[in-house]
Amino acid sequence: MQTSFVYILECADNTFYTGVTENVYKRFDEHQEGKYFGSYTHSRRPVQLVYFCQFMDIEQAIDFEKKIKKWSKAKKQALIEGRFDDLPNLAKKNFKG
Repeated sequence: MQTSFVYILECADNTFYTGVTENVYKRFDEHQEGKYFGSYTHSRRPVQLVYFCQFMDIEQAIDFEKKIKKWSKAKKQALIEGRFDDLPNLAKKNFKG
């Protein structure tokens, strides 16, 4: 079974990019080098790898990636900082600010 990773990059414009990959360090290098012209991160370099987690099941990784992409910036920041107790209170519909 192939290991998969969900990762978050912080871009030069202070936005976050969330992705899924089998090799997080190789993928980070591709983002940093601008390998894919026109991609979200291409014009927002340099990027910084600020979070990643490992999954044994690619389907679970994809589901988690899709979930994170819908989160507010504040909720992503809480995940990155390991403030897991704050996550339920930072749902987009409840967050004001």
